[in-house]
Amino acid sequence: MRHPLEKFRHCPVCGSEHFEEHDVKSKQCRDCGFIYYANAAASTAAFIMRADGCLLVARRGKDPARGTLDLVGGFADMGETVEEGMLREIREESGLVLYRPRYLFSIPNQYEYSGMTIHTLDLFFLLQAPEQAAPKAGDDASELMWIPLDEVRPELFGLKSIRQGVEHFIVKKSEFLQYI
Repeated sequence: MRHPLEKFRHCPVCGSEHFEEHDVKSKQCRDCGFIYYANAAASTAAFIMRADGCLLVARRGKDPARGTLDLVGGFADMGETVEEGMLREIREESGLVLYRPRYLFSIPNQYEYSGMTIHTLDLFFLLQAPEQAAPKAGDDASELMWIPLDEVRPELFGLKSIRQGVEHFIVKKSEFLQYI
């Protein structure tokens, strides 16, 4: 596995070329002593269910994994909680205004973007949408569809952690669905 900061060649504080591996997730400048840690970014994914047992599924409109299935979600921004980030991402990608996300579980992930490996911690939430909800694809989603949970095929989800999360959700659905 490559070091998460391998592309960072110079110290961001003093510009020194002596910016070297300190440990498995950090680099330190030999000249000024600055240490930079590559910590996992918080990312969210939503299992949005209707009372009829259908799950809201997105088709990815952008790379990585463009064209594959996904759950609505994305990165939490600085200054917001993961719950706030989850609800914002739902609004941006579907137009839905939902409330009370219920945290279920997390999966560590590596997300390839712009030639770098971004380490993430993907947090999965459960939300209920009203029967009349009419989501419209926006932002990163090229298409949204309601799929009966019993017909969801995890292998069609392009991102590894999302696929793992969908598999886990399906196995534990009777336990998780009692929360809505």
